[in-house]
Amino acid sequence: MMNLLLLAFPLALLADFLGWGGVWVFGLSALALLPLAAWMGRSTEELAARLGSTAGGLLNATFGNAAELIIAIFALSAGKVEVVKASISGSLLSNLLLVLGLSVFAGGLKYHRQHFNKQTAGLLVSLLTLALVAFMLPAFFDMAERGFYGISDPSTPDASFSLVVALVLITVYAADLIFSLLTHRELVGGLSSGHKPKWSVAVALGMLVAATLGVAVMSELLVGSLEEATKSLGLSEFFVGIILIPLVGNAAEHLAAVTFAVKDKMDLAVQIAVGSSLQVALLVAPVLIIWGWLSGVRFDLVFHNPLELVGLAAAIIVTNSVVRDGESHWLEGVMLLGVYALLAFAFYFTPR
Repeated sequence: MMNLLLLAFPLALLADFLGWGGVWVFGLSALALLPLAAWMGRSTEELAARLGSTAGGLLNATFGNAAELIIAIFALSAGKVEVVKASISGSLLSNLLLVLGLSVFAGGLKYHRQHFNKQTAGLLVSLLTLALVAFMLPAFFDMAERGFYGISDPSTPDASFSLVVALVLITVYAADLIFSLLTHRELVGGLSSGHKPKWSVAVALGMLVAATLGVAVMSELLVGSLEEATKSLGLSEFFVGIILIPLVGNAAEHLAAVTFAVKDKMDLAVQIAVGSSLQVALLVAPVLIIWGWLSGVRFDLVFHNPLELVGLAAAIIVTNSVVRDGESHWLEGVMLLGVYALLAFAFYFTPR
């Protein structure tokens, strides 16, 4: 079924060439991104299975959110700074509340109770709490500059401070990789999906390159049609960035997490949902800040909409309450989905 959506790829190119309008280009390119992101994930999984646990884990950690990163880079290059910021927070909310919620709910419908490694889950949530602090500080830094110090345009200090935050987050991410892949591998032991490679390294690498190029092409069309599409649909770019783009970029991971949960592999489902959020916070966001600095696009981590920070705090608090005991049932999935629904409606009704 997912592969049928690849038909949207040539249709998106045709819609752009013939000028069918922003809504068609946006919708078709978004649909095409779903299978392309899935193929990126499949190719990475095949390469990881061939390279061994350590190198494979590093590869998965590097390319886990590649599709979303590519979309964000094109949006940032187009000057859609607030959309990129919204996509960062939206990805965290989507993974922690929607993906984990669906996984816990779907698994809970089949099994009375499901268990997972609470030590590993607790470590992931602790790292996310650190990331939340890192996301909140630039906003308070900006408020202090405007209010306490009376700086009318604090954009330059904001960008400089955000760059420092990015470097710290990347350092923490590297430390986490060393911790989980080298020094304390036993803490995440048993989290292998058991996937047996079916492709050669050459085929997997070729598919990864082809899928990445496809994602790049569709991302350019998606971003280029964003403004016209949002006006036609009556949606704000903020809502598209915080809700729709994360759904498109993470669709393959969403499906994988729910599938593992239904198979009673909750360790893997939690690792995918929470681990993907962690990667966005500690790697994707810092890379985008550094990219903006190198490309001359002013980009910082100051979230001007307080709903984003409130949403992130709520997501991490409720996720911690669900995973801290190392077991789950379907009602906890409903709780997570309920918080996501409340936030989604709040973002939808946010003034344009």
